[in-house]
Amino acid sequence: MSRRNKKIEEEIPHSFFIRPQEKLLIDALPELTGNRVICTSAGRAQFAVAYATDHPEAVVDCWFLDVFHKTQSEFRISEDGPPPANLNLFCQPDLPDHEADLVAFAFKKGGEAELTRELMQQGHQRLVEGGRMIVSTDNDEDQWIHSELRELFPKVTRRPIRKQGTVYFATKVNPLRKIRDFDCEFAFRDRGKLIYAYSRPGVFSHRHIDPGARALMNIMEVKPGMKILDLGCGAGTVSLAAAFAAENVALHAVDSNARAIQSLERGIAKNEAPGVTYALDADGASPASDEFDLALANPPYFSNYAIADLFLDTAHRALKPKSKVLIVTKTPNWFVERMPLWYADVEVGEVNGYWIVTGRKRKEQFTDQPRGRRSQEREEYE
Repeated sequence: MSRRNKKIEEEIPHSFFIRPQEKLLIDALPELTGNRVICTSAGRAQFAVAYATDHPEAVVDCWFLDVFHKTQSEFRISEDGPPPANLNLFCQPDLPDHEADLVAFAFKKGGEAELTRELMQQGHQRLVEGGRMIVSTDNDEDQWIHSELRELFPKVTRRPIRKQGTVYFATKVNPLRKIRDFDCEFAFRDRGKLIYAYSRPGVFSHRHIDPGARALMNIMEVKPGMKILDLGCGAGTVSLAAAFAAENVALHAVDSNARAIQSLERGIAKNEAPGVTYALDADGASPASDEFDLALANPPYFSNYAIADLFLDTAHRALKPKSKVLIVTKTPNWFVERMPLWYADVEVGEVNGYWIVTGRKRKEQFTDQPRGRRSQEREEYE
């Protein structure tokens, strides 16, 4: 490590959390210049902080797709004192829409291919001519990103670093001749109605309806006038189906992914769906308490069940007494053991290869695990 980079790490105590691909970007700092910077983070914005600290004359915009990652980054940075005045953190569907002299990406091995392609294309569009892109991955044998970058740039420098990853450098020479559209509109039927949905790279079950969501639709009992909560709505297929399942349904959808909320918003407009509200929400704060008749959830499988735990806690607070929660999963045992802390009459049934776990809200929850602990577990397992 250079003396300069060692000094930066000493000034940033939370640097112990740096993932390999993020550290590769930080190690490349002596080679990077630019007063307008757009970057992503594989961790908690450590590269963005390091660049902003090292280049006080620059404006550094660090982009997140998930609001949980943004808020956790803000928390980590604040632990060390006031953040650099020239650092901005964004959570929105797309990269900040302004010109940049430098674009920096940190990608995880095995990450979503379409999202990686789209972000690199957007990064190229944001760059001024002569601007540079640096891309890192934690795969020291990577060739795929190299191939994709060569579709965007006439010359790409590849630098593999054994047991750490690979770094790529490229300079924009000309605008792209063709801009690819990665968005998708697809249709599905529920209760005889044709419903249109949108999705984008980075949204769960991009380009098709998830079989777990379909299982949830098939078993949910929606009655006229119900207030329904959809936790982790993704592209919004379950939300849209529930909104049309009966008369005068009011539905509130929640997701921490900015593109998921954007996709649902487009679906609402396309279908002229009545009574649907939504919120970009990572901690379950947006639903009102004791107001909902039914809660639906299709929790992700990562995070060591921390997100599932949060969904159960949020649903319990939001539901009216004795109202029901429906969880779709392929791993029901954890839910069967955990849900009695919040819910009575816990039952499990199989639907088309998935398990639907149901329960009715207890008057009080019995879990002693604070929400902060669940957030920590999610952070550790992502």
